[in-house]
Amino acid sequence: MKIAIVDGYSTGAALARRLAGACVACVHVQSRPDVQPFFLRAFRPEDYVLDLGFTEDVTGVAEQLRRHGVSRVLAGTESGVLLAETLSHALGLPTNVPELLHARRDKALMAEAVRAAGLATPHSTVVRSARAAADWFAASGLAEAVVKPLASAGTDGVTFCGSPEEAARAGHAVLSAPNAFGEPNRAVLVQQRVHGTEYYINTVSAAGVHHTAEIWRYTKRVGPAATPIYDFEEPVAPASAEGQVLTAFAGEVLDALGIAETPAHTEVMLTPEGPVLIETGARLGGATAPDVVDTYLGLSQTSLAVAAVTDPQSLGSHGAAEVSGGRWLRCVEFINHHRGRVSAEALTKISELPSVVFATPAADPGTLLEPTTDLLTCPGYAYFAASNLTELIHDYETLRAWEHQGIYTR
Repeated sequence: MKIAIVDGYSTGAALARRLAGACVACVHVQSRPDVQPFFLRAFRPEDYVLDLGFTEDVTGVAEQLRRHGVSRVLAGTESGVLLAETLSHALGLPTNVPELLHARRDKALMAEAVRAAGLATPHSTVVRSARAAADWFAASGLAEAVVKPLASAGTDGVTFCGSPEEAARAGHAVLSAPNAFGEPNRAVLVQQRVHGTEYYINTVSAAGVHHTAEIWRYTKRVGPAATPIYDFEEPVAPASAEGQVLTAFAGEVLDALGIAETPAHTEVMLTPEGPVLIETGARLGGATAPDVVDTYLGLSQTSLAVAAVTDPQSLGSHGAAEVSGGRWLRCVEFINHHRGRVSAEALTKISELPSVVFATPAADPGTLLEPTTDLLTCPGYAYFAASNLTELIHDYETLRAWEHQGIYTR
């Protein structure tokens, strides 16, 4: 068996490692000529028997994959979704509904498809100038709006706005820079800011059946530049009242977007009126440590994705991830407050906190680190696990105090 992974970065690197460990040969394909250093950190060439790199000749790549006997093509991260599904379709391999391909990357088309299925999405529009962003905000009657790129990930370019002037500035910022994957932003999504509790649901779909792997509750904060900053996530029991609502809603979203044969990462705001879709990625959820999730929850999305490839008949026997054994678990993103060079000692110090069971950096010692404004400027993350919530919160608050003192920089 051979599997091709397009852009094996972020959690896609863990997928390649797991597949290689299961004696599945992996081939790597790169969707763009250049890859941002943030994503390259996790890439492991040794997990692949062949790396085809980047080429604009999609037909040629498909023919190479055919000659090598590739039986599945999967996206390793968001940037690989379009190419992975295009190659799968060209090769006649299992993939998602081709007609909705662009709705799985373009957030405006995504919302349109989901609304057409009768599901809730924020009121929104697409603009191509800063002035148009301001004009729409002024005419919308909304008190708050969110401005973001049409196709990116990790809160890249996402800004909360409370006036037409703020919407114009945020729109200009998006249009003036590429997205996190180096792609040009030619348009901007401006949408209603929805309030409630935000979650993500990680699933794996096979033959049109959706299997829930993990549900996590987000806690985010608003940074000084009015951008959302990840704080921490905690697992949610799928059998809980909220878990059941989220699972059902996510399944309807996946159907609306034609996701039938891949992992998916769906972000949902649970409001007093019910669930509202924020966005869905037809790929694995990013910035996770599957080994930790498997240990503490019993099942990770990565494990389920491997099962879908190697033993699809077993999917129905996997129960969704759930905290057991009286443990508290929290995934905590690092937040840097001081511009400077990355300190080599920070990770060692954090790892010595009693409840920290895993910690990983996102920047190498000595590199320049800016204050955190989004996921791409986050210095790393850690998983905290403890037998009581008091201990976990104590270590979490210790970390946050160290961050204000400048633990990450020198």
